[in-house]
Amino acid sequence: MCPILDICSPPELMRVFGIDPGSTATGYAIVERTGGRFVLLDAGVIRTKSSDPIPNRLRTIHQGLNAYITVANADCVAIESIFRHRSSESALRLGQARGVALLAAAQHELEVFEYNAMTVKKTVGGHGRAGKPEVARIVGRLVGGNHDLASDASDAAAIAITHLMHSPFHRTRQKRRAT
Repeated sequence: MCPILDICSPPELMRVFGIDPGSTATGYAIVERTGGRFVLLDAGVIRTKSSDPIPNRLRTIHQGLNAYITVANADCVAIESIFRHRSSESALRLGQARGVALLAAAQHELEVFEYNAMTVKKTVGGHGRAGKPEVARIVGRLVGGNHDLASDASDAAAIAITHLMHSPFHRTRQKRRAT
């Protein structure tokens, strides 16, 4: 136990709603930390048809996230931040999907924390060049049990776990700002 900073001991219970945004597949995961354990409560993928008009796809993503956030009872949302993309059209679609995800979080008055892919890979995978299969394998070990997650759901769980591992830093920073 660390008497000086409460960052040495994690909170007893924290629940994070993780989002891996995408215009055809948006992964989500609800991960809880109880003491030092991570527990995967739910995870899945909201899928859209690439042949559908983008407004319809965005509505589907928003409605799906809204429904899952409603039942999640999460303390906050963790989402993948924007990264460089070779195709400007792909980057635009990703930005639109992120936008509806951020809107869903705001409608539920949840604080949002953003993590770039390299931070997630370093935190969960141990290094910034971890591939999707490696991250998925480690996520499976961290949450225990026999979870067969789609890669987008596994990525969302990794983002949530990243926040859970970084949350003591965020709490300390918030306390410093308040004083």
